Amino acid sequence: MRLSDMEIGDKGEVTGLKVDGAVKRRIMDMGLIKGTRFKVLRVAPLGDPMEIFFKGLYLTLRRQEAEGVNVQKIGGVGDGQPMTGGKRNRWKWGVRP
Repeated sequence: MRLSDMEIGDKGEVTGLKVDGAVKRRIMDMGLIKGTRFKVLRVAPLGDPMEIFFKGLYLTLRRQEAEGVNVQKIGGVGDGQPMTGGKRNRWKWGVRP
């Protein structure tokens, strides 16, 4: 399955990249590598561009770039599955973790 085929709210995991050259390097530099879990947040009315969320980062990809990212769907909307393996703790004033 390709990233461009996913819909709003779908969760997935990257299984590989099929783009070449500078685009592949740029996508990998941003952290979208094999094994990365993500969630599709927004898709424009004509499907270009689309916004995904992973590792605390919001990334917008063009349809052409998203077609080169192979993914596996891991859940749906409201399935209760976390996108990351662990729970993130934040330090706040006066509260100890």
